[in-house]
Parts: sequence; structure tokens; C-alpha cells
Amino acid sequence: MARTDTDSPAQRAPQLQLRLQSVQYVARSILGFEFVSPDGTSLPPTEAGAHIGVHLPDGSVRQYSLIHTPPAPHSYEIAVKLDATSRGGSRYMHEQLRVGTVLGIDPPRNNFPLATDGPEHLFFAGGIGVTPIHAMIECLAARGTRPQLWYACRDRAELAYGSQLAAMAIVHLHLDSEHGGRFFDIAAAVSAAPREAHLYCCGPAPMLAAFAAATTDRPAAQVHVEYFTPRASAAMDGGFTVALVRSKREMYIPAGRTILQVLRDAGVAAPSSCEEGICAACETRVLEGVPDHRDSILSEAERAGGTTMMICVSGSKTPRLVLDI
Repeated sequence: MARTDTDSPAQRAPQLQLRLQSVQYVARSILGFEFVSPDGTSLPPTEAGAHIGVHLPDGSVRQYSLIHTPPAPHSYEIAVKLDATSRGGSRYMHEQLRVGTVLGIDPPRNNFPLATDGPEHLFFAGGIGVTPIHAMIECLAARGTRPQLWYACRDRAELAYGSQLAAMAIVHLHLDSEHGGRFFDIAAAVSAAPREAHLYCCGPAPMLAAFAAATTDRPAAQVHVEYFTPRASAAMDGGFTVALVRSKREMYIPAGRTILQVLRDAGVAAPSSCEEGICAACETRVLEGVPDHRDSILSEAERAGGTTMMICVSGSKTPRLVLDI
């Protein structure tokens, strides 16, 4: 299914200024945050699987999936897990952010949409990866469907939204601590899934890797994954030229620099957010040349098509790229 964030930079919605309305305890080391418009107006529409970008005071931006995605939302709700190796994002959200604070928020963008076809949708979540899946299950429940969810956590204290999910879906819960420390056998669960079903997975890297291995023989259009961390390192070989059609400029990309970094240094306005190839904020149309894709978003078909790329991490396989910037 096509993603919903492929507008050109000039068409993308401007950043919102939203106020933190409430904070709630969700599970161990997980807090829920609700953002609203300061003037009480409704917010841009969203859909199941979407995420927002939260701009922090230090200038960094963090991507968080929306828990609820009604068609006309009056608030955006996210859940944030305190990361022991936090670079500052989750630690700030947990320890310093206070109700009433106004932050810049990038409007919803969806790289993990709910498919509209197929007779069945099966979900696999690990830990905080349940957040976008919660919205998908809520959407299906509103249509009168009761999907199945395989939900893995280390122990019961880390279980987020357990009662809400159980009311909307058939939940198969796996707690490592109650299975002798053994991880969830996602391969076995996938092998038992109907061949015509759409399968969705979001969770820690080992779980995503196991899911990818277990679904290699399934149609790519029926396998849906969202990554929280990069799948590959950024292309830093350089040695090519980028031509910017709308800006009427050309610039050389040297070794050790990304396209986005060079454009930014040259004063060219290009949207960006995560700068890790996982949010699609910098997605750019390619008019000529062959990109060296390093993102964690594009499907194999999209990569083969070569008509779009994430300029924060991807490079070029040809001496020249022509971009719609």
C-alpha cells in the first residue's frame, strides 16, 4: 500500500505549535503525552500507523507513533519509553517536560499505513512497538473487526495498553519472564498465519529481523514493518554531483558528507527531521540518476523505481543526480 507522505517539500504542512495537555503513566518506564492546540482548534487529520515529529528545546527532533488516529483529532497522543541509552530525547520527555509547555510538532506522516484490502490483518508487537499497532487495531475495531495481536514484553510491568487492546483484539501475550526468559517465537506464529493475511510488525531490532526472515516467502505487499532505528549506515562515499531543478543550482557531494548536509551548508531549504532515514521528512523526488538507498522506509519496489529518496542518508550510484528541489 502506498505511503501517504510523498508530497514535495513545498507542499508539506508547516510545523504546529502544540501545548502539552496531560501526562499519564502507561507502564514501567513508559509515559503517555497528550498535545493540543493552544486555541482549542482541531488538528490536521491523521490515520492509523502515522507518527508525529516532536521538536525538543535542544534542536533535536524525535518521531513518535500516534496512539489514536480519529479523522478529526482534537489532540495527538503518544507514548514514550525512557531509553537507558537515551541521547536526550526520552530523558527530556520523562524528566523535564511539563504540562503547559508548548513544543513544535511536525504534522502526522504515515510510513506504516493500514492496508485497505485483504480479508485478515495480523499484528506482531514488541514492547513500545505496540503504539502504532494500537491505532491500527482501534481503527479495525471501529469497523466491527476483531483482529489478532501477538504482543511480546519482558515482563508484565512493561505491558502497555493491555486492557484496551484486549477489549478490541484477540491478544496472544508473551512475557519473557513467564517463559523462562525465552523470547517470543515469531517464526512459528508467522508460519501459522493465513497466506492471504496482511502481517504487521513493530518492535525492537531483533524482533524485526526475525519477522523479516520469517516472511521472505510471502508477498511483499502483504508484509508491513516500521523501524525505530536505522537498518543501514548513511552513504558517505560522496564523489557525485547533485543538480537541484527548482533551485537552479548544482553542487558536489564530497566523501564524508550527506546530500542533506551539503544542501544545508549551501543555504538550500530542505525539510528534515530524524536524519536517520526512518521518518521520511526529507523524502525527495529523483528526476535523473540512480540513488544509493540507505533508508529504512522505502519498499523494494520503490527502491527499484528510483523516483524518490531520503537525502539525509542515501547517496548516488551515478555521477550525477537530478532532484526536485
